[in-house]
Amino acid sequence: MSLMSLNHSYLIKNAHTILTGLAGNAARCSFSDIRIQAGKITELGQLTAQPNEQMIDAQDCVIYPAWVNTHHHLFQSLLKGEPQGMNQNLTSWLASTPYRFRGAFDENTFRVAVRIGLIELLRSGCATVADHHYLYWPKMPFDGAAILFDEAEKLGMRFVLCRGGATLTRGLESELPQALRSEKFEDYIMDIERLVQQYHQSGSDAFRKIVMAPTSTLHSTTAPQLRESAKIARQFGIRMHSHLSETVDYLDAAKAKFGMTPVQFCAEQDWIGSDVWFAHLVKLLPEEIQLLGQSQTGIAHCPQSNARLGSGIADLVALEQAGMTISIGVDGAGSNEAADMLSETHAAWLLQRARKGMLATPQYQGGQFEGGADAASIEDVIRWGTAGGAKILGLDQVGTIEVGQQADLVVYQLDDPRYFGLHDLAIGPVASAGRAHIKAMFVAGKMVMENDQIPDLDMMELAWQAKQAVKLLQQRSMDMAKIA
Repeated sequence: MSLMSLNHSYLIKNAHTILTGLAGNAARCSFSDIRIQAGKITELGQLTAQPNEQMIDAQDCVIYPAWVNTHHHLFQSLLKGEPQGMNQNLTSWLASTPYRFRGAFDENTFRVAVRIGLIELLRSGCATVADHHYLYWPKMPFDGAAILFDEAEKLGMRFVLCRGGATLTRGLESELPQALRSEKFEDYIMDIERLVQQYHQSGSDAFRKIVMAPTSTLHSTTAPQLRESAKIARQFGIRMHSHLSETVDYLDAAKAKFGMTPVQFCAEQDWIGSDVWFAHLVKLLPEEIQLLGQSQTGIAHCPQSNARLGSGIADLVALEQAGMTISIGVDGAGSNEAADMLSETHAAWLLQRARKGMLATPQYQGGQFEGGADAASIEDVIRWGTAGGAKILGLDQVGTIEVGQQADLVVYQLDDPRYFGLHDLAIGPVASAGRAHIKAMFVAGKMVMENDQIPDLDMMELAWQAKQAVKLLQQRSMDMAKIA
């Protein structure tokens, strides 16, 4: 790494616009300069350089808070565009892609997948990743948590492990392949305790956190186990996360199994509240929205995966108005071939408008159709993808550009033709999409990218590793199919 990584004081000057991650009129900063000292933002204004301070000229650049990704499946970084799952809905896709390949991963292929996913996210301006890691089965041959934290630390990223898994026994377990067998609930809880003791940091500026995260509240565990996991999570002081209501199948399953809606079932097991967030929440009834809002439960909105699998579009505007905290998640690359935060926020911006437009009653007033073009602003999307995600993860010192906050920010240099001609340069990274050139990126005041480069990264070597890993996974999945 260059000398600047050793310099803990920076002055970023002459930014075209600074978007703060805050709401309303505070969404855009009136100043152009930022001072970073000892990992924090210490001044905003028209500033003069101090001795021993490194200056970064941000002329014609826009600055955002670094993105906070609240739902991912990093192991799927080697499952992009997998043919058998390309044109499937959620249930069929799960069987065709992630479940079919899960037993094919070993320590090396898993590490390559994690590295690819984290690098892809970092190169979009993402500093914090919450990975819903559910690649667990009895007698696991490798420690996925150790690999995840190790790879994130190498890149200087904040990492939240949402420890997934299934503890619901499904019939004749002994006849299932080892990788599809359920863990015992007591083993799952023991591992949560181990992970909390080894990795969890409770502070609002933490680099490592652990979350209780059974893969599905309806299908991966029993009601008593779910209730007990909530109790234990709160005893440990950790948050809770899972998938919920991604499709109408969740509504049907909850009614058939429990005689209530999915959200009502979660509420009965103490699985709602400000320390809980769910991925997706596409198919919700009005009473469920009210319950989630009143309890201040959060959402990880995953627009591209939801669209790719044909699941639908979550109504973020209604959810936020009800009182929920909104965040953005990428989901797994197996159902999202562009697994980065710029693509995701671009999709979030467009699809909220499309959703409102589809649901609007065709009325004409003064010759104008009442559509959905005002459903969500760029500033809303940035707030959801930064401050919203930080709030959900309990990282209150992250996600906004304000004096006293952690210096997690990204300086985008919009020098690609896709950004030329913009009347408002500030909206470029989200509105125009693409992968904006990162002039500089900081996490806790440490520069983790400079001139669009990650230090010590051999991209050609990573590409070769990915190709070899894909070939190996394909061969192993075919071998396992023959045995089955």
